[in-house]
Amino acid sequence: MLTTENGQTLRDFRAELHVHTVLSPCASIEMIPPLIVREALEKKIDILAVTDHNSMLNAGAVMQAAEDTGLVILPGMELHTREEVHVLCIFENLEKAFDFQRIVDDHYAPGENIEDVFGPQYVVDSTGDFIRYETHLLSQATRLSIDEAFKHVNRLGGLFIPSHIQRQVYGILPTLGFIPDNIPFDALEVSGNYSFERAEKENPSVRGYTLIRNGDAHELESITGYNLMSISTPTFSEIKLALHHYAGRSVKTASAVR
Repeated sequence: MLTTENGQTLRDFRAELHVHTVLSPCASIEMIPPLIVREALEKKIDILAVTDHNSMLNAGAVMQAAEDTGLVILPGMELHTREEVHVLCIFENLEKAFDFQRIVDDHYAPGENIEDVFGPQYVVDSTGDFIRYETHLLSQATRLSIDEAFKHVNRLGGLFIPSHIQRQVYGILPTLGFIPDNIPFDALEVSGNYSFERAEKENPSVRGYTLIRNGDAHELESITGYNLMSISTPTFSEIKLALHHYAGRSVKTASAVR
């Protein structure tokens, strides 16, 4: 434990900020709220963000499943921008999350999901029971640009973090060739075995940003909890401070929990 200058005690909380549910057409059928919560608790994860593709319709169900467990669930989505880049948009509460959802709803591209081609998109309750199918094709780009999306997320006080920045598909670096310097991202996410050192060496525009690693979990075993956040309490405001290394807070990457 650490103590800040004003006497606050900080300790490490393990966080996983990129988890899909059965709402995402590419996710395993096992990705239902009670199993996600159980997996996170078994791996001693303290903070988990639900980030389905272009939708938050299952975030509330995971939050309900985690009630009274001590696991903090943050509602969010993995937004597919007009530029074909994926960005994590994470919010403090459902009210702000669904304010953003309504904006995304107005910017869906035409097209409905074809289950046999793209996979099912299940809206479920906190027990994992089926409620309905989501008909919008969630795996395609919205009509929101990165800059437009940032302005909306920032107005709502959310976190804005490009996903798996090095991936050839939907990664911001291969797609744009650089990190835009006009958008103050809260962090950048790398994935797989791509090291932070390599990211900074190969892409100078990455330097100066906080780098985090997530499991991008589409199945239970990929809920990994790489991030250790040195904060006073596992709250949204403290997480934001840690991502910006402010007031003594910080985030570092540890080994995945298996």
